[in-house]
Amino acid sequence: MQDILDLDRYPLDRPGSPGWVALVDRCKAGLARDGMFNLDGLMRPEAVAQAVGEVTPVLDADGFTHKRSHNVYFRKEIPGLAPDHPALKRFETSNQTICADQIPNSLLVRLYRWPELAAFLAAAMEKPALHLMDDPIACANVMRYTAGEALNWHFDRSEFTTTLLLQAPRDGGAFEYRTALRSDDDPNYDGVARMLRGEDSEVRSIVAEAGTLNVFRGKNTAHRVTPAVGPVDRIIAVFSYYETPGVRFSDEERIGFYGRVA
Repeated sequence: MQDILDLDRYPLDRPGSPGWVALVDRCKAGLARDGMFNLDGLMRPEAVAQAVGEVTPVLDADGFTHKRSHNVYFRKEIPGLAPDHPALKRFETSNQTICADQIPNSLLVRLYRWPELAAFLAAAMEKPALHLMDDPIACANVMRYTAGEALNWHFDRSEFTTTLLLQAPRDGGAFEYRTALRSDDDPNYDGVARMLRGEDSEVRSIVAEAGTLNVFRGKNTAHRVTPAVGPVDRIIAVFSYYETPGVRFSDEERIGFYGRVA
């Protein structure tokens, strides 16, 4: 893994070592403060180039165009909320997606299955353990956003999201988020509506570089990626880990996200 990751800077391969413990503590602090942490330059530039070279032809030939109109909840209605409530404002999201079963021998799938990565993420998230998703389609995905395409405002269903940026556009593609906009006890619908109107001063924005691993607490933090601008696409890998083993998507979820069941 030394040829893929900068393990001198980020000693993920040495659990329990002073450097590993210090990195875990730093990531915990980032999650507590910002709801996220970034490992800038975790993937070496040569490995990034290899990964992009492996996934681009598959995206070109077999990428599923995922285009949908949605609200921040990805639900048609919310019990107790009027259909015209501004928190249910609709947006457009579009990209191309490929799945782990389309790139089974790729560098990215190898990294996803590396046990030390899951162990590090579990420690940073203060979980007893994290397990690979038991779904050959949904466990690891690559998404491409061409000019004008974006991932629009939404909340995640899972507590954490783990992504690895492979290619950044020349302009656009900023990650915008509003930490702790709601809680498990308070949906804060009026606050959600204010944020969607652009009236929330606590919305933050970051622009990452290729090779950056991002771990994000997205369940109660609204977030989006602004449209890519220019001829260089935004390409990002998404790794799915769960606290319990055996997690799979339903057929309905697979059809919705990937256009196929198997």
